[in-house]
Amino acid sequence: MITQRLNKVYFLGIGGIGMSSLARYLNTAGIEVSGYDKTQTVLTKTLVDEGIAIHYQDSPENIPTDADLVVYTPAIPSDLKEYIRIKELGLPLLKRSELLEIISSDHRTLAVAGTHGKTTVSTMLAHIMYQSKAGCTAFLGGISKNYNSNLLLNNKSEFMVTEADEFDRSFLKLHPTLAIITSADADHLDIYGSHKELLDSFAQFASKVKEDGILLIKSGLKLKLPERRTYYYSITGNADFSIKDLKLVDGFYNFTIQTPQEEIRGLKPELPGLFNVENALAAASAAWLSGVSTEEIVQSVNNFKGVRRRFDRIINRPDFLYIDDYAHHPEELRACLTAVRKLYPLKKITGIFQPHLYTRTRDFATEFAESLSMLDTLILLDIYPARELPIEGVSSKMLLDITPLNNKLLLSKKEVLEYLHNNKPEILLTLGAGDIDQLVPEIEKIFT
Repeated sequence: MITQRLNKVYFLGIGGIGMSSLARYLNTAGIEVSGYDKTQTVLTKTLVDEGIAIHYQDSPENIPTDADLVVYTPAIPSDLKEYIRIKELGLPLLKRSELLEIISSDHRTLAVAGTHGKTTVSTMLAHIMYQSKAGCTAFLGGISKNYNSNLLLNNKSEFMVTEADEFDRSFLKLHPTLAIITSADADHLDIYGSHKELLDSFAQFASKVKEDGILLIKSGLKLKLPERRTYYYSITGNADFSIKDLKLVDGFYNFTIQTPQEEIRGLKPELPGLFNVENALAAASAAWLSGVSTEEIVQSVNNFKGVRRRFDRIINRPDFLYIDDYAHHPEELRACLTAVRKLYPLKKITGIFQPHLYTRTRDFATEFAESLSMLDTLILLDIYPARELPIEGVSSKMLLDITPLNNKLLLSKKEVLEYLHNNKPEILLTLGAGDIDQLVPEIEKIFT
């Protein structure tokens, strides 16, 4: 195991959700872990509380020159001074995906891929496996509300659950025993160039599944699949795994899953929206294919609390509902807003949206405008650039202008808080994948 060969590991971009779970994993193995990130967040504070030293200035003098390994995320800029200095020093350097490849090679890996849905599916699958006799270790792309962590550890289990990230083609490093593909909508066109290239990459990911492994695919995805044992799942049509007896009870769906051999009855997760029925179907089907009993599946699905920032109900009162969601793609926005409309058809919805990346805003401007028009009131924040430089003509103002709504505003974060002090929506949503989550505790204070 790689943990037996390491004493000191340094992380560039340690606050990322995928990076932080690896840092936690090495830290719990007794390895001295430290790192850099440009911003202090709730997650980095938690890592510090767990004994990991983190700094927030790009300072080469903070690099431990005796590190056995440096792990970096492809999201860091190539002109980062610490990154340049590490290369000059000749320190062993691995991408996050390469370290995950090494760690997962010792396990029966269950990998969940998709342009959306993968975080909830992988977290629910990990919860089912972890609570079952099979057990698992898991590296998650979100914070599980059951465990308040993105890392689950069971050193006695042969299973590992991980999110398989298509960004930078990272998922092509994995060699899963079982792989789920939840979706393959056009996204990351700054990386892939076209939707066809992205689909080809998902097909390559499918080919990485071990020859005696299993593919579990959402019905309707147009992918060129390799020769593998393949199952399909669908909530709307005929498939190897499907939904029966679907009922909406007190805002949540109750249902039965039909597997190729038996029914899994009594499923009633406290997660709203049909998209979460589909997520539960994928996770439960993968667990069933991995040998977990129907009783274990039902118990874990029904007590699954969800993932932070995935349709996360921050305040839920009869007079006011506040939901925080990671939605940053037009289809994710549509799914989220459709679920809210279904649950609360008579209430007015105000959404605060922070676009993520100039390229994504440019490539899907029309689709974003269509999805955001499902709101009653839209508040736009400036684009969160992440790793990108501005693109001429691409801005939140551009998106605001083409969104067909009468009630729409472009505000700063400070102005948003002032607006909410003076205006109380019936339903409020914060939406986006940037740093909009920093507003959540401030908004919570206003309404509690």
